[in-house]
Amino acid sequence: MRIVVVGTGYVGLVTGTCFAETGNIVTCVDIDQTKIERMRRGHVPIYEPGLETLFHRNVEESRLSFTTDLAEAVKDAEIIFLALPTPPNEDGSADLSYILGVGKELGPFLKDYTVIINKSTVPVGTAEKVLAEVAKGAHVEFDVASNPEFLREGFAVEDFMKPDRVVIGTKSDKARKILGELYAPFVRQGNPIFFMDERSSEMTKYAANAFLAAKITFMNEIANLCEIAGADVDSVRLGIGSDDRIGKRFLFPGIGYGGSCFPKDVRALQRTASEYGYEFKILESVTQVNERQKHVLFEKVKKYYKDDLRGKKFALWGLAFKPDTDDTREAPALYLIDDLLAAGAYVVAFDPEAGEHVAKKYQNEPHVKIVEHEADVLSGSDALLIATEWSAFRTPDFAKIREQLKAPVIFDGRNLYEPTDIEKIGFYYESIGRQTVGEKQ
Repeated sequence: MRIVVVGTGYVGLVTGTCFAETGNIVTCVDIDQTKIERMRRGHVPIYEPGLETLFHRNVEESRLSFTTDLAEAVKDAEIIFLALPTPPNEDGSADLSYILGVGKELGPFLKDYTVIINKSTVPVGTAEKVLAEVAKGAHVEFDVASNPEFLREGFAVEDFMKPDRVVIGTKSDKARKILGELYAPFVRQGNPIFFMDERSSEMTKYAANAFLAAKITFMNEIANLCEIAGADVDSVRLGIGSDDRIGKRFLFPGIGYGGSCFPKDVRALQRTASEYGYEFKILESVTQVNERQKHVLFEKVKKYYKDDLRGKKFALWGLAFKPDTDDTREAPALYLIDDLLAAGAYVVAFDPEAGEHVAKKYQNEPHVKIVEHEADVLSGSDALLIATEWSAFRTPDFAKIREQLKAPVIFDGRNLYEPTDIEKIGFYYESIGRQTVGEKQ
């Protein structure tokens, strides 16, 4: 099939590349000329395991191409995916201007029947709005469908190529047949394609992300209570995760969720509820608790140093909101850095992939330094802080860490180490929802 993907952000590029991998001819469109030129030269603009290999293979096979010319791209397209940003407005609602703007442009360009699909995360009723915009200039038959993505950053290629389910919202039998054929190669093992109406499809995406955000937030609340009550959150996690009604995933406590999806989607669903006159109290609590949780590690550090962090230097491992991505949107590490700076401290940080992005953010801040190697943050630092659970941080050389730090002190926001093991090798160690071990230095 001939497919056009409008938007080459995280979702758009993964979508286009993976569809090309199954033999489709895919053209990715973006208004950013510099970005398009770099991709034409072979540069993959995001870090995602497995993506680069598929990207280069399909470019070489002429199945994947890039352009800024929307009219030229869509003239022979059978399917057009809209993978455009929907940033939050000040009131929490999703900004649909990019999607509706492209929808209005598309109408006159359509030459034959085309299925237009919202791949972006959008509020209930968006498919109808896009249909209305396209219809203003269209002179041929078309359908607008909803096909939300459920991609985990760090596993996006795997999730796309082997989805546990595909959700498609359309009332059109013609669109249903085309999209069923398109996704058939991805569900050969029998995983389902759920066809439903457009509004239910749009709600499904928000409901899924909001539920996962609530699950993470609940576990963070349990962790905070465990610390006060003298329980161990790891034991609690294992005890409840073995219940198949609850499941093991998204039960790891930490310093809050971040990224491009959960924070934005929770707020957008709250806003949707408000527009319909419904008070979604659970999501209000989820948002409040998550904002508080992002400051938990800083509060531990501040308490340890008796509220005086002026002139202290802290080594920070991890900047991305989660491992195996370079995405720092709403990353808890950035909240931690800002808290430390406000308290008069210095930060030296390392991340395997996200360092360049954060270096740009703090390029005019002399109290922040981003380094290229994890060991380079340690020398002369008062303590080590951990904000992202990269695999490279799981089994470090503790003897070297102790040798380079001013004092053997670790504040772990991701519970990477066993407290008793760390205590045996002479560290003071604080984590989330577990006992603090070691003696204060």
